[in-house]
Amino acid sequence: MTAEKPTVYPDNPRFGSGPCTKRPGWSLEALSKAALGRSHRSKLGKEKLRECVDLSHNLLNLPVDYRVGIVAGSDTGAMEMAMWSMLGPRGVDVFGWESFGKGWINDILKELKLEDVRPFTADYGQLPDFSVVDGSRDVVFTWNGTTSGVCVPNGDWIPDDRDGLVFCDATSGVFAMDLPFEKLDVITYSWQKVLGGEAAHGVLVLSPRAVARIESYTPPWPMPKIFRMKKGDNLNEGIFVGSTINTPSMLCVEDALDAMYWGKTLGGYEALVARSRGNLQAVEQWVEQTDWIDFLAEDPSIRSCTSICLMFTDPAVASLDKEARSKFSKRVVGLLDEEGAAHDIASYRDAPPGLRIWGGATVERSDLEALFPWIEWAFHQAKQEFELSQ
Repeated sequence: MTAEKPTVYPDNPRFGSGPCTKRPGWSLEALSKAALGRSHRSKLGKEKLRECVDLSHNLLNLPVDYRVGIVAGSDTGAMEMAMWSMLGPRGVDVFGWESFGKGWINDILKELKLEDVRPFTADYGQLPDFSVVDGSRDVVFTWNGTTSGVCVPNGDWIPDDRDGLVFCDATSGVFAMDLPFEKLDVITYSWQKVLGGEAAHGVLVLSPRAVARIESYTPPWPMPKIFRMKKGDNLNEGIFVGSTINTPSMLCVEDALDAMYWGKTLGGYEALVARSRGNLQAVEQWVEQTDWIDFLAEDPSIRSCTSICLMFTDPAVASLDKEARSKFSKRVVGLLDEEGAAHDIASYRDAPPGLRIWGGATVERSDLEALFPWIEWAFHQAKQEFELSQ
């Protein structure tokens, strides 16, 4: 079987999972008011950073007493900063079901070398059992597994009367999924995901309970300057009004402001979530009528609406060994890239071979719908090249 080569292209072929595509209609002109060539300590620089912090708090609909800070190192930097500053005084339950979550397990066990740790893992496409959570312990988890296409469906498993802190790596989930912020004490993300912002900057959100931990606990290990959130025995409040620890890019700050104001014009957080859910719905409808592809996550309730991971289920392809399936998937991805129909949609290097299509709020559903015929063409073209029988 062959598929006819499409003639209609997506208007925007950028479907990569980070840095993700800019908002519709974005241009460099949107950044014309950036505080370029100005100190981030200047009056203008501080105003821009404070505006970014305040707008983040507002767009996220955070509880009024939560703090928002801009930190270095993208989501990874924010998460490491939180773990190195606050983990230790209680046992830790940590959950991982894909590359980044399992990375937090590694950091907690092998870098922080904590002893009272209970790691819970699951294979790609699945979730661990969250019912084992003990409210007396700290909890570390990712809301959305960016490399597996699997997300936590809700926060019902988090005890309201917990004594421990809940650390949530929310990048690729925040702004696209409903998160119960009141149940999360530490929330981290980056602008480069759902907002389509630039890389290298992270955002750290703290509940009052997290602040109390910082002020009452001093870790036994040396703390790099880039991680230090205390001034004396108290929280360094300056971080959470825009006085960053290191020098931020004011161009990136302006870009984040532009993305958030765009989100506000759409209708705020709920509108951003709706756009991403609509994108997943488009993919689900296509997959349902296509017999050679399926979601890596079998359970619809845990499918990510941002990092949408698919695998080829065609018997001739599925019967290949992993190396051959990887080569086949790379050829499909390569054909799409060569044609300018889709960029950067290969599955993550550690994940099962297949496709990973970004469906966050900055992606237009119409572009996804234009992409599907191209995937069909590339799939059948690759089958012919690999001489795979029907």
